Amino acid sequence: MSVIATQQLSKCYGLRRGVDDVDLRVGAGEIFGFLGPNGAGKSTTIRLLLGFLKASSGNATVFGQDCWSDSATIKQEVGYVAGDVRLYPWLTARKALQIVGEIRGRDILSDGLQLADRFRMEPDLPVRRMSRGNRQKVALMMALAHRPKLVVLDEPTSGLDPLMQDTLADCLRELAAAGHTVFFSSHTLSEVESLCDRIAIVRDGQIVVNEQLSRLKARAPRTAVVTFESATVANSVTVPDFITIQSRSNKELQIQITGAAVELTHWAAAQPIIDLSVGPPNLEHLFRQYYKGNAARPVHNAAAGGSAKDAADMEEYVPFPELENS
Repeated sequence: MSVIATQQLSKCYGLRRGVDDVDLRVGAGEIFGFLGPNGAGKSTTIRLLLGFLKASSGNATVFGQDCWSDSATIKQEVGYVAGDVRLYPWLTARKALQIVGEIRGRDILSDGLQLADRFRMEPDLPVRRMSRGNRQKVALMMALAHRPKLVVLDEPTSGLDPLMQDTLADCLRELAAAGHTVFFSSHTLSEVESLCDRIAIVRDGQIVVNEQLSRLKARAPRTAVVTFESATVANSVTVPDFITIQSRSNKELQIQITGAAVELTHWAAAQPIIDLSVGPPNLEHLFRQYYKGNAARPVHNAAAGGSAKDAADMEEYVPFPELENS
């Protein structure tokens, strides 16, 4: 049985679409990446899964239970970090762990303080004196301390430095190795690529890709630099169809290939070259193709459900920030 399962899940805010016909299956022990630009529908999907919103149509289950009618039961085994963390100014990490433990009916202080040590947190420092990154750590500790069967994270690395991002990744891998499930929502390509086994890409409220990361990498282009014996050879050489020349500079040829580099090495072995450098699969380029020419579109079906007031929950559509100026 899938830990998370949705079928034709849709949510509309009046005439605007949040998500449309979302089909997902996430299994136990999986680190599942949910990737998309701001406003594409990531947070709306998460709110539906956690029972914060009621679907306009379709269905969603977590642990085989309905996300809306069984929301309270589901939340007992879920750890959640929202995309916009807000904490009381007087709260400390220790006090937060005590409060969450009382709510959940279990003692999580010991495990939580171990997380505080891993995250290099001062457990008695009040939120009003914390940096943004430390406030994010408190939220992560509250979500992870009870070792939930399902962890749902919405942009969880916001404010974390690279070392703390690595620490969080280690914690999530340990949970997954123990059979727990991680649903990791992000618009940052690099962290999804380094952490997740499988990803879904959401665009304008719809899933446009849902597959193993290894398969995506097999389709992603690679950039290579070929250095020839002389500039004359570099400027006159002809290349096979699977190679696209991006630039020529003196003795160097910068090229792009798709898929494995085996054909490239066979071709290069017959050329008068002195060096060959092949980069990793460029997933950023592949993702760019999925979003090229995309724009948010309204839904012309008021009967689908939702109200104009619900539209306040809609996120503004913004392309990938790291791609916007490239």
